[in-house]
This record gives sequence, structure tokens and C-alpha cells, in this order.
Amino acid sequence: MTEQPTDAPADDGSNGVVANFIRFEDVVSGRFDQDEAQVQAAPLKRVLPPQPESPKLHKVLAQAGMGSRLEMEQLIMEGRITVNNEPAHIGQRVQFGDHVKVNGKPIRFKVAPPPPRVIAYHKPAGEVVSHDDPQNRPTVFRKLPRLVQGKWQSVGRLDLNTEGLLLLTSSGELANRLMHPRFGLEREYAVRVLGALSPEEKQKLLDGVRLDDGMAQFGSIEEGGGEGSNCWYRVTISEGRNREVRRMLESIGHAVSRLIRIRYGSMVLPRGLKRGAWLELDDADIRMLTQAALPDGAVRIADVAPRKPGNKIGRSRTLRRKTNPPRNDAFGSRSELSSAKQPDPLKTSLGYIGADSLTRQRQQVGKRPNQRYGGRQR
Repeated sequence: MTEQPTDAPADDGSNGVVANFIRFEDVVSGRFDQDEAQVQAAPLKRVLPPQPESPKLHKVLAQAGMGSRLEMEQLIMEGRITVNNEPAHIGQRVQFGDHVKVNGKPIRFKVAPPPPRVIAYHKPAGEVVSHDDPQNRPTVFRKLPRLVQGKWQSVGRLDLNTEGLLLLTSSGELANRLMHPRFGLEREYAVRVLGALSPEEKQKLLDGVRLDDGMAQFGSIEEGGGEGSNCWYRVTISEGRNREVRRMLESIGHAVSRLIRIRYGSMVLPRGLKRGAWLELDDADIRMLTQAALPDGAVRIADVAPRKPGNKIGRSRTLRRKTNPPRNDAFGSRSELSSAKQPDPLKTSLGYIGADSLTRQRQQVGKRPNQRYGGRQR
């Protein structure tokens, strides 16, 4: 069931989701990824359901001006047509990227590329984001469902000991857009450090610290509680250099003992998604995610999922840097953020992707044949 506390902003129905209250303490304690009550998890599916059927070979060749469909079928039966260097057969379908030859001569034809597929994976510590690790350590790709064509590409990386949200897509173009510094998509982390940060140290992290590969700065820092000398913070950053959050905090003398990514751009870690489990985003979520990486002048997420006027942000004890950060095309400029009152992603799903995606898909179990999420590999 979707949680909807009385003090959370109600959804206006514009984005098709229900506000889902997500508490920071649930994220850092592990309750966040526990199964929701009275909901049975779906079995792991190792192969994703297929995309809509691709066109048949003889039809594509006829449309390319090679002859009639009957003539193309005759050539196929005579063994004069190959697809990816293999003899074609009657009724064969072709996909974007296939190589077709007629009488040994390559044929140029048009097949629309398949729409991108996107998976949200809850990465546990101890896995590397690599297709081929020379040290043979566990990789995130071993747990993902198999694509019929192509391979998964990660949107950025998380190091071995970092947990949380990892996006993967079948589209290299979408992956590059979501990672490109031009768009400055904000990443948000829950980070546990040894020793509390002083006000001076917080301000230094907001103003910028010098690392081996240049200056780095947080967009915001918010206290998140903790016990004893272990202190939790929520931090945001608009780039993805290697181990950047850890190196920034180490540069001011604070070791990081745990790091969890809870948001990437407009995508938040889906509530109820266990560590080591994945969720395939539906078409609506992918459209919103794609719009986050559109150039200036394109439709923004803020335009797709308008927020109710008067929603307030209760981000107490949050420090933000004083200088103007680079423009974030996903949500507009910082000044626009301030005036639009973008809600806290851990307090509402309004205007964000993923907060209730798992809940919505679980509610569809039994209503459609293809389930789009999976658990740990046995």
C-alpha cells in the first residue's frame, strides 16, 4: 500500500502518482528497502519482456525499393539474403542495428531504434560497476535481466563500497545525456562520517575544496542525525567524479564510513526496492527522466508535473552555497527552484520519479502478464 500521511502534500493528479512519505532515518537504518506490508515480491525475471514486434525482413526490403514482398520472399527462400551474416528465413524480423545483405551486397534500410529501457538498481556494497572486472569481484551486471539486443550501460558509477541508486539503460545516448556536465543533474547522497562537521567545515565544503583533479563543492548540506561520533548528512553535488564525495570529506579530515546515493536528477531510490534488486521504469517514468536531460527550450519536468501552489519545503538546518551554481536544466535555475518551491524528494513523490514506482507496479501484478521488477539472484 502507498503511504500517505496527513501532513504530506497531496497529489493533484497531474503526474499520476500519490505522495509517498519517505523518511531519511528509514534510508540510513535499512527499513527503507524492507518489503511493504502484505505485498508478495515477484520472482526474479532474468529476461525482460520483449519490445513491440519489429518489422518483417521481406517488408523492410520491399519498402527499401528492392522489389515486391513476394520477390523478397523468393530471394529469402533461394538463400540469397543474409541477416548478420546468417541465412535469412521466411517470417524473420529485423531490428535496429541488424546488417542485411542481398547477394552479398549490404543493403541500407530504415528501422526505428527501440525506445530506451531503464532500470533502477539498488546497489549493495561490495559490487563493482563493470562488465569485466580483472579481480573477478561481483559486478552489478550479474544480477540484471538479460537484454535481447545490446547491453546495459550504467549512468555514472558507484564505487565498491557505495550503496544506493544506480541507473542503467539500453540507450548509450540517454546514458551520455544524463551524465553530461552540461546538464548538471544533481546527485543526492546520505553520508555517514566520523565526527560532526563544524559550521566552518560545512561552509568550506559549500564554497569548494581543492582536490587532485580540481575544485569541488557541495550544493547543499543537511544534518541527518546519528549516534555517538557517527554523524549522518544529506549532501547534493552536480557532477560525478571518481569518489568525489568521499575525497571532499577526507580533505577536511572526516573519514566516510558509509555512503548511499538516494537520488539522481529527478529519479529517487524507489521505496521498498531491496538491496540487490532492480526495477524497470515504465514509459511514463522514462519520459520524465529523458526530459531531465533535454537542451534549453525543451519541456522540463517542472512543466510535465506541475506542483500545487503553496507547498512548503521543510528543510531545516540545511546549508546551501552562496555562489550561483551551474544551471540545472532538469528543474531550471536555482532562482527558479526557490520560487517554485521544489519539494523535498524524501518527503513527497510529487515532481519526482521512482518514489512510488515499485508500489504502482506491484499493484499491477495480476492485471498484466509482464512483471517489470526482480529480486536478488539466487
